[in-house]
Amino acid sequence: MELSGGEIVVRALQDEGVELVFGYPGGAVLHIYDALFNQDKVRHILVRHEQGAAHAADGYARATGKCGVCLVTSGPGATNAVTGIATAYMDSIPMVILTGQVPTPVIGSDAFQEVDTVGITRPCVKHNFLVKDVRDLATVIRKAFYIATSGRPGPVVVDIPKDVTDPKVKIPYEYPRTLQMRSYNPVEKGHPGQIRRAVDALLAAKRPMVYTGGGVVLGEASAPLTELVRQIGFPITSTLMGLGAYPMSDRQFLGMLGMHGTYEANMAMHECDTLIAIGARFDDRVTGKIEQFCPHAKIIHLDVDPSSISKNVRVDIPIVGQVANVLEEMRRLIQDAGRTPDQAALADWWRQIEAWRGRRCLDYDRNSPRIKPQFAVETLYKVTNGELYLVSDVGQHQMFAAQFYPFDKPRRWINSGGLGTMGFGLPAAIGVQLAHPDATVACISGDASILMCIQELATCKQFALPIKVVLLNNGYMGMVRQWQEMFYEGRYSHSYVDALPDFVKLAESFGHVGMRVERPEDLEGAMREAFAMRDRLVFLDVIVDPTENVYPMIEAGKGHHEMYLSPERELA
Repeated sequence: MELSGGEIVVRALQDEGVELVFGYPGGAVLHIYDALFNQDKVRHILVRHEQGAAHAADGYARATGKCGVCLVTSGPGATNAVTGIATAYMDSIPMVILTGQVPTPVIGSDAFQEVDTVGITRPCVKHNFLVKDVRDLATVIRKAFYIATSGRPGPVVVDIPKDVTDPKVKIPYEYPRTLQMRSYNPVEKGHPGQIRRAVDALLAAKRPMVYTGGGVVLGEASAPLTELVRQIGFPITSTLMGLGAYPMSDRQFLGMLGMHGTYEANMAMHECDTLIAIGARFDDRVTGKIEQFCPHAKIIHLDVDPSSISKNVRVDIPIVGQVANVLEEMRRLIQDAGRTPDQAALADWWRQIEAWRGRRCLDYDRNSPRIKPQFAVETLYKVTNGELYLVSDVGQHQMFAAQFYPFDKPRRWINSGGLGTMGFGLPAAIGVQLAHPDATVACISGDASILMCIQELATCKQFALPIKVVLLNNGYMGMVRQWQEMFYEGRYSHSYVDALPDFVKLAESFGHVGMRVERPEDLEGAMREAFAMRDRLVFLDVIVDPTENVYPMIEAGKGHHEMYLSPERELA
């Protein structure tokens, strides 16, 4: 079979089992788009901005575990996608980004719509390629998918000059089924001796703590994690990215940790004597001040990426390997040996944890005449029975969702953690809804975040996506306002959004249903009405208390035990 470069791209996607490509056409990729037109196996989703293409592919990947794919043109097409690429990179999301490039003879001449895509994206991809010969195209695409999905996942860019996809040049097509990459061999199994050391340390612990991250979700390790934690009876906490890997409604789960984590989770981290970190990278929003992080603890770190170990926090027992494999081996070792933790010490530790829980750090004013954002999230949970795929933008609403919507399953909580990308929510929800067409998908957002990619409401209309947008509208860039209140003496410099649109009319102008809710007593009924519309996108504009802040809060540079617990800035 002889194919052109454009046809090779499409056929390679078919051979990879790709279902959806999110993209936006332009001159440098028209040969590829022409090849897409002549087939029906790979479905193309036309977004309204290249950033939306990257976020939609990202949301699809997070919700399924499969590799997301987006296709954009050269120059501004590629640069518009960079924010989405960086978002995926920070959260280790498997994606392949196909970018058009000017023809090879004019690369470097400042040709029309030329940018150095490889150079621009190098700091925020797992790897990237510039394909200069059509004969290399199939192999490069195969490598891109392998690199993106193996080891620690991440985005891979394939930059394709227009002449490489010329329909007049055809070559024999063969897609490589196996690959040998001498310089890239991800570790699968953990070192047996290190695993035994870790098990011995855990069983000897008096005040143990399990700390999990997004790597548990990405590594499909939710089941072995849950079995191990219940087997040993230890308390467990999670980063923002790991929520849902262990059932959040379970008694052993202490809530999220870190800057806006619960009092009990943060205090348990600070006071523990043995910590096992699983698929987490010790980022600054979790550790707080490094010198005060887990000061009494022996630290075990399990991760597939060796470069993450002892990068930010020195660890005592490192284990490199696929999280699911290592957890299974740890569970087997404990079971076969018939050993148990020190039950008396563990009982004392749980009594202390329950005392910390007694502070009720997530309490808020439930009698307010205004809709509190916490109440809005709790009502959302009640109306949806906790079964949502909940996609979040970035800001206060994101933290309230993480605190008040307990996820009991992995891949149900979709948000930008590492980069904190405003505008992520709506396009990512598109990817999630297309991945799970029969599921209920909601995007929780803020009035500042939603405007960044609001044009994707047109994509939702074109593809009849019944996403429910829950806008917590406080008239501010809420998290910026909170910091300005707490640390800048209330100088709200440019954090008030002075000219918001009528979101109900805006949603209706795109062909969707718009609803506004201003009173707490009206909220549940409005949400039930919205979610009953199974075949329509409904935009719920929920007017919330603009003065409400996210608590607990650890100020940057402080330790886990130094939390603000209330608007009065009560210190723990």
